[in-house]
Amino acid sequence: MPPDGTPGGPAIVQAIVQDGPDVLLAVRVQPRAARNQLLVAGEPPQITLRLTAPPVEGAANAACRTFLADLLGLAPSRVILVRGQGSRHKRFRLRNLDAGLVRQRLFPHS
Repeated sequence: MPPDGTPGGPAIVQAIVQDGPDVLLAVRVQPRAARNQLLVAGEPPQITLRLTAPPVEGAANAACRTFLADLLGLAPSRVILVRGQGSRHKRFRLRNLDAGLVRQRLFPHS
């Protein structure tokens, strides 16, 4: 683990950005996984969400939104997909949330 204590170091810090009262969260989505799971993978390291939903008719986007809401303890209405509707690389706006709290909830053991 890097000196800043964040899994993946600076790349992960850049994936979670405070934007006024909201947080912008960049993730990579892997649909049709065996189970829903959050992990840090790749080079450079990035937040990856493995989801059981298929990438068909927005099913993976809806599953991603619900999974993030559950992980962060938020209502799904506060998790808004702002970029990447048809891509594996997505950016979400988390309404009225602090970036430090997002890091703490996503990586509680770091």
